[in-house]
Amino acid sequence: MSLFTVFAIVITLTAVFSFLNEVYIKLPGTIGIMLASLISSIVFIILGFIGFGHIEWATELVIAADFNHLFMNGMLSFLLFAAASRVNVNKLKEFAWTISYLATVGIVISSLFIGFSMYWLTSSLGVDLPIIYAILFGAIISPIDAVVVIKILKRVNADNTMETIITGESLFNDAAAVVLFVLLLGIASGTTSMTVIGIGKFFLWEAIGGLGLGLVLGYITHFMILQIIYRGSDNHIVIILLTLALVSGGYTLAELIGVSGPLTSVVSGLFLAKSRHDAIGTKHEHSHYVSDFWEVIDEVLNAVLFVLIGLEVLILNFKGTYFIGCSLVIPIIIIARYISVEFPLIFLRFFRRIPKIKGFIMTWSGIRGGVSIALALSLPDDSPRDIILIFTYIVVVFSILVQGLTLAPAVKWYKNRSGIE
Repeated sequence: MSLFTVFAIVITLTAVFSFLNEVYIKLPGTIGIMLASLISSIVFIILGFIGFGHIEWATELVIAADFNHLFMNGMLSFLLFAAASRVNVNKLKEFAWTISYLATVGIVISSLFIGFSMYWLTSSLGVDLPIIYAILFGAIISPIDAVVVIKILKRVNADNTMETIITGESLFNDAAAVVLFVLLLGIASGTTSMTVIGIGKFFLWEAIGGLGLGLVLGYITHFMILQIIYRGSDNHIVIILLTLALVSGGYTLAELIGVSGPLTSVVSGLFLAKSRHDAIGTKHEHSHYVSDFWEVIDEVLNAVLFVLIGLEVLILNFKGTYFIGCSLVIPIIIIARYISVEFPLIFLRFFRRIPKIKGFIMTWSGIRGGVSIALALSLPDDSPRDIILIFTYIVVVFSILVQGLTLAPAVKWYKNRSGIE
């Protein structure tokens, strides 16, 4: 199956599922699209099981699409960049300490809690899962996907402070989770030294290097965009091309020199947000063109992403034991989210004045997404890949459908209970 054929089929499916959701299902965009994709995949599986038709072409499509490669080496950089480019940079600076703490210490706490709980759980079920891979699963499933969350919070007029913190946290904890995943996978495979010096060198190069590269490339592009603005040019195509070069070239360069591509994309995207803010100050029309362009990119890629998540069920090998395990893992992950949000902030309040965050909403807004599935798919064949992938997929689907569909009522309930207008 050629690359163009795969692209054509996926785009067509995305358009059809988007239409069905918009006209008939009427759920929040990406949730409805994923549900339509998931139901279609399950119908294909049932038809194949009872002997009506063949699903080989469908599984071939999913394999050819190569979700892990497509997402981690393409879509992720554009999605992170697009999300970061729409952030209110001044607001983000206001809560920088809270966001950075949640996206680093918070994700480590979550990974460890889930990892040790997962190790105990699988041992009780008679499943052999080494402790390092249990913690690796924790790193895979800890990052949250703010795509659905932010749209829901905006629709119900949630607290602006919480919205900013969740957006910033999700941007940086996606990147932090990828760094942590690479570190733990290196330790599991023996390619990374499990010493303080070895881990320190890894983080210094991977994380700090990614931040530094994003700062340098972002500043250069920001300077070039401002030159266009201040010279009175109205050629917004050049600015759009510069942003495309920034995200694609920056991610590629990060991969070549071995630093974090996601961190590079996030930081460089924040520079675009700053450029847009400066452009608004000069009332330059490029801001609207660039903002609209990246909003379209974000919406289209997210729609494609959620279609692929729904189709991924076609190639998974489900076992009854895994479903039993998942029914226990899901509550553990929700508890881990609460602990990772509340405990770091309790500690941080001793040193800095930070906003009071509603733990219940912060916990329930921890919706998982494509990053987790892509990381699970990237595990090597000689690892306990199957069980981690199944657990990850079921948790992500539960998170998107159950938490995603109940978050808005939960926010409204909390606002009524607290007397918030």
